[in-house]
Amino acid sequence: MKPTDIAAPDYFHKVVDCQWACPAHTPVPEYIRLIAEGRYSDAYMINWKSNVFPGILGRTCDRPCEPACRRGRVEETPVAICRLKRVAADFKDDVKHRMPRPVAKNGKRIAIVGGGPASLTVARDLAPLGYHCIVFDQDPKAGGMMRTQIPKFRLPDQVIDEETGYILDLGIDFRGGQRIDSLKKLLSENYDAIFVGSGAPRGRELEIPGRKEAAKNIHIGIDWLSSVSFGHVEKIGRRVIVLGGGNTAMDCCRTARRLGGEDVKVIVRSGFEEMKASPWEKEDAIHEDIPILNFMVPKAFTHDNGKLTGVTFEKVRAEYDAKGRRSLVPSGEPDQTIECDDVLVAVGQENAFPWIERDLGIEFDKWDMPVVDKITMASTHPKVFFGGDAAFGPKNIIWAVAHGHDAALSIHKLLSGEDITERPLPDVKISSQKMGIHEWSYDNDISADRRYKVPHRDKVVALKDIRAEVELGYDVKLALGEAQRCLNCDVQTVFAAPLCIECDACVDICPMDCITFTQNGEENDLRQRLKAPSPRHDQALYVADGLKTGRVMVKDEDVCLHCGLCAERCPTGAWDMQKYLIDMVHADTSCPSKRRSAA
Repeated sequence: MKPTDIAAPDYFHKVVDCQWACPAHTPVPEYIRLIAEGRYSDAYMINWKSNVFPGILGRTCDRPCEPACRRGRVEETPVAICRLKRVAADFKDDVKHRMPRPVAKNGKRIAIVGGGPASLTVARDLAPLGYHCIVFDQDPKAGGMMRTQIPKFRLPDQVIDEETGYILDLGIDFRGGQRIDSLKKLLSENYDAIFVGSGAPRGRELEIPGRKEAAKNIHIGIDWLSSVSFGHVEKIGRRVIVLGGGNTAMDCCRTARRLGGEDVKVIVRSGFEEMKASPWEKEDAIHEDIPILNFMVPKAFTHDNGKLTGVTFEKVRAEYDAKGRRSLVPSGEPDQTIECDDVLVAVGQENAFPWIERDLGIEFDKWDMPVVDKITMASTHPKVFFGGDAAFGPKNIIWAVAHGHDAALSIHKLLSGEDITERPLPDVKISSQKMGIHEWSYDNDISADRRYKVPHRDKVVALKDIRAEVELGYDVKLALGEAQRCLNCDVQTVFAAPLCIECDACVDICPMDCITFTQNGEENDLRQRLKAPSPRHDQALYVADGLKTGRVMVKDEDVCLHCGLCAERCPTGAWDMQKYLIDMVHADTSCPSKRRSAA
């Protein structure tokens, strides 16, 4: 194998698995260390720089970082990265003075359709550069789906108000209550660029017998959640069925419990493990006494002269073909009718673009979705960009933020006369963490503590008040304990072959057997000859040559704990622990944009 080029920006970035997995590439270990030091405001600003909504995401993020967490390779549960993000938001000081200040306009006008996370990220990135950002939203306040579709017992209004306020205070022209009904008309108003972040506003219908007859008590989930959010709906029937297995279904069933639903059931066509809802969302629903019934496909709504009486289900089972593809087939059991007073349909969301005329040069695919470049977020119209759910369909807030960063960078480059496909490399800063022979500037002890549970409000109290936040968050003591579980995997083991005397001291002390000195060879062969064979080709091998014996040093990045024991034991200083701070490309001096690498 060729020696590893550790100077390549993406190499150590990928080793920091949590940051690499985060769509906005938040420097997770860096802000967790600051939390451990009690520097909550600094931790908050690091988050704000990349993910824009630390307090919101600390409560609602889909947590793609956590399955990637290196802690999950040495014990069952990863670090509670998401909930530590909330700690930074909950315990920070007033940070208004640390935000960018409104600046003089540069004469360029950007129209932004929708007031959700992608749109607000675009505005946040461009406003400090002097762009006049005009955000149009049909709702009176900013936030989009964060405000309208996430229940208040998960995300209080004051958190949304605070974090959208930081953005609007940058001099954003927010025009609430103004719905855009024609993109052609908007283009005629001579904006320099237009960003579409209108979300996926339409809940998928379930056209089965009885739908029209019993329509009064059959509600589309996301519309119903919005009505609850705005106070238009304050009660529901005693017996409620929620159809669907995603996070919207979990929000619907938990909301129904708080509005008078005593007997609430979630009924799903797939198995429990295949449900799209996050595991913790399912756990919260079950904790609130909501059963989840699986492998049941709705066949008809039953009714009595238009009054809903129940739903009839066909029971199915999963079958898998030779390629592992699943299909649901009838189980042969009799159909089952479950009585109910109301049904909430949460079987998916769809995009709706009736307001985008089809003669503008914007190409749409066979699913009636705009054709959007996945890196630049550009459409086939030179001035129009998309992001969030409007670009690729329903996903989650953190992906919308990443799209917003990418689109903002593209708009800035476009209006600066640059090639929008040229994406600058991230900025990498390297610093040794050695302070003495056995002293490091970070805590390199490997805590064996298991994940600390987040305190919850008493269930009886929580179910009585739809605005009472269920998760109470970590206190300072719990936050410190959880922060100490982080393995500091942005502090890298860096090897200098000319200093090595091949004494094998590092090999002997390594707790994970991840260091091997051996003859070089092809990758498949080399992986089998390591002290602990490494079958995972998706995880890198750190290969260094230049040793006096002609051998190579190979370290398996997959299992290295970054504990620093190799550097402590090394008698010549061939090993060093160096912190790699990876800052993504910027649309302005404070707001990074995600760069997607082919790697």
